[in-house]
Amino acid sequence: MTEFTAPTSIQDTTANSFAVDVLQNDLPVLLDFWGPQCAHCLALMPVVESLAERFAGRLAVYKIDSRPNWRVAVNLKVMSLPTFLVFIRGEERARLTGNITPEQLEDTITQILGDL
Repeated sequence: MTEFTAPTSIQDTTANSFAVDVLQNDLPVLLDFWGPQCAHCLALMPVVESLAERFAGRLAVYKIDSRPNWRVAVNLKVMSLPTFLVFIRGEERARLTGNITPEQLEDTITQILGDL
């Protein structure tokens, strides 16, 4: 019997697909740097999923596991987890890192999308 996995609005990206997924995306992109042993990252995942569903069609949401994709993290100067970056047309427009609240994340996305 196969285990059922619920569909998600959050997509995975890697070092190999980062340029296309994030930098060349026509939509604004929320990029979630996370790690499987980061408790705060895992606690925020339902919030990120909710934002992805709420802003579907207006915002692309990607997560990237920082350990196997450490070069991307280093290139973007990601120093701690979780870190959320917002890109518009390949340019970083916002950065949230550390002890982020769900409200801070939602407010940032709402403000950026409202400015477009």
